[in-house]
Formats: sequence, C-alpha cells, structure tokens
Amino acid sequence: MTSNELFEQIRKKHSFLCVGLDTDIKKIPSHLLSEDDPVFAFNQAVIDATLPYSVAYKPNLAFYEVLGAAGWESLKKTIHYLRQKAPEVFIIADAKRGDIGNTSAMYAYAFFDELDVDAVTLSPYMGKDTVTPFLAYKEKWVILLALTSNPSASDFQYLVDDNGRKFYEKVLEISREWASADQLMYVTGATRAPELEAVRKLVPDHFLLVPGVGAQGGSLDEVARYGMNDHCGILVNSSRGILYQSSGKDFAEKAGEAARRLQQQMHRLLEKQGLL
Repeated sequence: MTSNELFEQIRKKHSFLCVGLDTDIKKIPSHLLSEDDPVFAFNQAVIDATLPYSVAYKPNLAFYEVLGAAGWESLKKTIHYLRQKAPEVFIIADAKRGDIGNTSAMYAYAFFDELDVDAVTLSPYMGKDTVTPFLAYKEKWVILLALTSNPSASDFQYLVDDNGRKFYEKVLEISREWASADQLMYVTGATRAPELEAVRKLVPDHFLLVPGVGAQGGSLDEVARYGMNDHCGILVNSSRGILYQSSGKDFAEKAGEAARRLQQQMHRLLEKQGLL
C-alpha cells in the first residue's frame, strides 16, 4: 500500500483512526472465556463493530506473545480475518523490534511473509542496519520510534548535541534518507502534540503514527493542528479508549460507538483542513 492509497482510504471513511488491538485476556468480558479462542473472539467482534470507522488496526504483540503459541495463533487468525473481510485495511504489527543482520532479516520474514502485515514498528537505536532488511519488502512499511509519549522519553530523546539538535530530531534527519514516504513512517506521541510542528519541518511528507489520544490524555485537535499535512499524514491510534468501554455482552457495540465518536471528530478535522 502506498501513501496515496492510504490517503484514499482516509478520504473514503472520513477517518484516520487506527484501532489498537491490545487485547488483554484479563480484561476481556468473562463470557468470552468459554470460547475456543477468547482473544480472537474478542478481536473479531471489535473489528466488525469498528471497521466502518477505522482505516488501520495495530495488534500489540506483547498481548499475544504472553500467551505463548496460543497467543500467536490468535494473532494469525486476527490478521487473516482482517485480510479476508477488509483487504484495504492497513495492518501494523506493533513489535518495536530493533536488531541487526540475520536476526533483523528473520524478523522481517516473520512479519511480512508469515504474518502478512503491512507495517512493523522498529527501534532505530542500532541504526540503519536495523531497518534495511525490512525495506527490502517494497510494498511494506517500517514505522520508526521517534518521539514517544512515555514520561522517561526524555532520558534519551531530548538529549541535545553540540549543534542544538535533539536526539529525536537527529533520528528523523538521518533516517528520512533511508526510504521514501511510501515505506517509512514515524511514531510520534499525542502527548507531545506541539512538538509535531518540529517533526513536520523535518519530515513534511511522511505519515505519522500517533498513539496517546484518549486514555493517555492526548488531544486529537492538537495532533491534527500540528501534525496534518496536505494528504492528512497522520494515523491516530486508540486502544483502551475503544476496546474496554464495556465488560458486558455489549462490549463490541460500545467499542463501535467509541470509534464512531472519534471518526466524527476526525471528519470535522479533515473538512477543516480541506481534505474532503
């Protein structure tokens, strides 16, 4: 999928919503625990309810890996279900891998060949060698961690060099040469919204994956104000704010309502930007 194709999906659905499938077996409704695969049953219902409002889905691998082989199977079934039901949807494996050489090549094979996702999140700390094996897949994407929402992000991301450039700015400045805006995207947290202006100056054409709206306190309006470009250029992720609106049998309905509310806000922001 190219950036233009992703933008077309955004225009079609009037939405730049990414639903984070951080499916915690301890939080899903208890009535699902009798299912053969409770995690997949939960995901399937949430996908059905949110699909009209979402252009992307992002399974967080930690919530599947913790369950061992069964969790990996739930993940594979979830991705297969999305591919069959909505092949146009953008699927992100939120893995935050960061290694080099054969190890990195094996990760790329696992995510792109075996799982058939569109994108994977990576840490840039070890440099270009981490990313190169993934970029060999020409129709797939790398999403690099750049500016995150967590409190200790300042431990490294805000370190300043002799030229006054912050570490996260150097990450953007160097990595933007590695691939085009059709293969490279960046994670930039919603709670850092005003700094998206600085991000945009360095990567004006790249998509940004923006977590932190909702449960983490990020402002959707601010993210759009500072992060949008002339092809939208942002995917805003919401996980807990959608998944766990109800612990009863109406959990999927409530998830759909939460996604619809975000989509309505996004529709307004897209219109305001003249993108619809």
